[in-house]
Amino acid sequence: MKFAILKTSKSVVRRRCQAFTLAEVLAAMLFLAIVVPAAVEAMHLASLAGEVAARKGAAVRVADRILNESLVMTNWSNGTQSGTTSEGAMEFRWTLTSQAWPQDAMQLVTAEVKFSAQGKDYSVKLDTLASLPGGTNLNMTQ
Repeated sequence: MKFAILKTSKSVVRRRCQAFTLAEVLAAMLFLAIVVPAAVEAMHLASLAGEVAARKGAAVRVADRILNESLVMTNWSNGTQSGTTSEGAMEFRWTLTSQAWPQDAMQLVTAEVKFSAQGKDYSVKLDTLASLPGGTNLNMTQ
């Protein structure tokens, strides 16, 4: 009989050890109240960084294409040019400028591409040096 009473009291003790106390539950809820908003904000920032990186990569490809096309067609010496182009579903605004390079008879040709991501404006610039056929220099000012 004594043995049965000990066994019953051990099962009662075990049941008490298996439950959470109110303090433990409140501490867990406080921890979640702090961690969940921080995790959501981190996911938002990661999403923004990913979108900006994808659009910046596309903007670099657009700037490279515009710069190469203008060098091949030699239309970079016609002053400032601008326009819009799209790559996939994204639209980009571009500007092509040239200015005199101080050391040689060359021109600094710049392609700047602007784009928006989640309500903010960003831009990418690519530069190169070019010379007109025949080595003439344009004296363009901006």
